Amino acid sequence: QVQLVESGGGLVQPGGSLRLSCAASGTISRVNTMKWYRQTPGKQRELVASITSGGSTNYADSVKGRFTISRDNAKNTVYLQMNSLKSEDTAVYYCNAFILDSRRYERSYWGQGTQVTVSS
Repeated sequence: QVQLVESGGGLVQPGGSLRLSCAASGTISRVNTMKWYRQTPGKQRELVASITSGGSTNYADSVKGRFTISRDNAKNTVYLQMNSLKSEDTAVYYCNAFILDSRRYERSYWGQGTQVTVSS
């Protein structure tokens, strides 16, 4: 059974930094595109950043210049480095990945979510 496990969330002051991690485990043939989403109460889930298996990245306009997405293919892990955090960044952050299992059948998987709170 393939799982995505997130870590790294917490409480920080405005201007601070956090690094989120999301590791895929199980019997995996390949991890394709990996993404970070975030969601706040009353709002639709928002795509924050994505990274392809080849390392091509995209970011939401609201986080460009402040957040960096990266991946370690040997560890099947994606990271989100968040700098210069603002109160508007407060949300539950979810990782997502398209993964080929042992039979090379591609499915979408979601992490459990990790809370990021930016407050003084």
